Amino acid sequence: MKEIEMIKKYFDKPLCIVNNVRLLGIDLSDSRIVQKRLITIPERFETTILSLENMKDPSAIIVVELLNVLMAQERRRCMRQ
Repeated sequence: MKEIEMIKKYFDKPLCIVNNVRLLGIDLSDSRIVQKRLITIPERFETTILSLENMKDPSAIIVVELLNVLMAQERRRCMRQ
């Protein structure tokens, strides 16, 4: 569960910042946020990200979907260990 919690924390701080920026009236699209997160995701998720990008248009991926995919990948990885 530690790895899954790390992924959640990896998304929590930026999402908090995004929510605060949106409260100020500045429009930030989900696709832009997803693009920024995809750039900084650890290398061990590379295959997961590539398969997600092949299934869907990267601009159509929402933040919650990306978070769920990464958490599911970590759950599978933890179950195998």
